[in-house]
Amino acid sequence: MKFTRHLLSIIAGVMFMASTVEAQNTEMALKAGDRIALSIGGIPADDASQISKVYSISDSGTINLVHVGEVKAIGLKPSELQRVIEQTYIRHELYMRPTVTVSIDGGDVPARLIYVVSGCKKNGPVTYNAGMSIIKAISVAGGFSDFAQPSRTKLIRNGTSTTVDLRNVGSDPSKDIKLQPEDQIIVPES
Repeated sequence: MKFTRHLLSIIAGVMFMASTVEAQNTEMALKAGDRIALSIGGIPADDASQISKVYSISDSGTINLVHVGEVKAIGLKPSELQRVIEQTYIRHELYMRPTVTVSIDGGDVPARLIYVVSGCKKNGPVTYNAGMSIIKAISVAGGFSDFAQPSRTKLIRNGTSTTVDLRNVGSDPSKDIKLQPEDQIIVPES
């Protein structure tokens, strides 16, 4: 009986670690203007109530925390920021074992977008979702227009243009590129 409980405890721990790793792999890096919900435990309740709240990441990429000041958040994933905040409070010798949880706050934060510039039935911005591919974005934009030339599709990322042939994506899934926020898709029309 003890062995069974111990084995179940180990399995539960492995499943938790696997789900945490999966969440970290699908997290997006934080950017200026993002709002994060931060909660902290393992510290006095009065301090926790002052620190636990929604923060906006400044244009300089930081959040201002009680007792420690500015902490860099831009470019970090929420799980990474959690560890940075915990270590910052420990390094300043304010708390021994703080436990921080950080999540992106949906609130009134503008959505992260993909821009479908031409060649689709509904050109314009498309809300980015983690794991979104170029074909999914084109599908959200109503699919190819009647005059689209999918073989000459351009993906512009960080100022670099790449031509992608989207004619036979079903037989070659490597052509269905994973997108990032702010990518632009241009499907030429004839």
